[in-house]
Amino acid sequence: MSKEYGLETKCVQAGYTPKNGEPRIMPIVQSTTFKYESSEQMGRLFDLQESGYFYSRLQNPTNDMVAARIAALEGGVGAMLTSSGQAANFYSIFNVCQAGQHVVASAAIYGGTFNLFNVTMKKLGIDFTFVSPYATEEELEAAFQDNTRAVFAETLSNPSLDVLDIEKFANAAHRHGVPLIVDNTFPTPINCRPFEWGADIVTHATTKYMDGHAMTIGGAIVDSGKFDWTQNDKFPGLTTPDDSYHGVVYTESFGSAAYITKATTQLMRDLGSIQSPHNAFLIGIGLETLALRMKQHCANAQKVAEHLEHHDKITWINYPGLKSNENYELAKKYMPGGTSGVVSFGVKGGREAATKFMDSLKLAAIVTHVADARTCVLHPASTTHRQLTDEQLEAAGVKPDLIRFSVGIEDAQDIIDDIDQALAAL
Repeated sequence: MSKEYGLETKCVQAGYTPKNGEPRIMPIVQSTTFKYESSEQMGRLFDLQESGYFYSRLQNPTNDMVAARIAALEGGVGAMLTSSGQAANFYSIFNVCQAGQHVVASAAIYGGTFNLFNVTMKKLGIDFTFVSPYATEEELEAAFQDNTRAVFAETLSNPSLDVLDIEKFANAAHRHGVPLIVDNTFPTPINCRPFEWGADIVTHATTKYMDGHAMTIGGAIVDSGKFDWTQNDKFPGLTTPDDSYHGVVYTESFGSAAYITKATTQLMRDLGSIQSPHNAFLIGIGLETLALRMKQHCANAQKVAEHLEHHDKITWINYPGLKSNENYELAKKYMPGGTSGVVSFGVKGGREAATKFMDSLKLAAIVTHVADARTCVLHPASTTHRQLTDEQLEAAGVKPDLIRFSVGIEDAQDIIDDIDQALAAL
């Protein structure tokens, strides 16, 4: 798209512009392979000397159309779809880190991501130091090591709803010559623009608001194209010859798109966590209404939060849109149009009361999911975060009685009435 359109237009139009006589709707290219007339041309494709498709494990036209739409929404130079948000987070770090190296990460991240970093990636020899999302400049500085290669955080943490001070974390990362990678799943690019505040790489679980209908699992990585990988010798994978591609140097051959090109041509080639074209198509459809849905999610969540703030059976509530919330000012800075549709709170009676409350809901469903059109609810301490110790739960901002309530796009009063009748059962 040559003109710089608004986000609402990009949601619908970016990534695919049909030519005369072509399908109006983005097509599903459900093919593993692509035919060429000569072996010589195929060889150039394998050597990255020519652009084109040859095997869907690396690239597929449908996937690329959706990735281009997401990149346009975030303001990046390119994007890559993955099979899940977890795969996106793994690839985002593994693209610049190897055994013996280190990452500084916010402790307030999704439980599955914490487990990926703290257990699985440690087995690969990559170490992590976890810091509070509210760490001071001095505390952040103390977390860096000589072998640190990235900083990772969530713009709005799941489920603790901590708003990241993106500028502070970006400045700390850049002082040490490493990129800031942020997971922007909850706010989406509709509500938060991390690249405008200094972030270098953005990841998404497209499973959530981007899909919007709980139809398909997927992830995405977006490259801002702004980080200078050649400023030091910390990223030889990008700045020195890649023997697996006949000596290509990504920064020399692909410039600002070096990071995302390496992720696509090297990591996806070798690890293969590709998203199916059909799943990509469904995400593309979901993206068309993303801007509309986020407005409704946030408006409904604000009403729910305001209703619960002074309810006599609610012990505490966390929603950055409330003026009483500790993150209110940060949210206004980084997410002025709203945060997300997720509200967290505790009910009187702790874990037992939380269970009874959720079991009494009629409109909202208890599901291992969040951020789709239908209202849903979960108790993270006993589900998504159950592998964490009490100390780790506290560091992640997940209280034992925390109820994660994902407000859908139904009628707001119907959602509130459902909450009230469930609270009345306590």
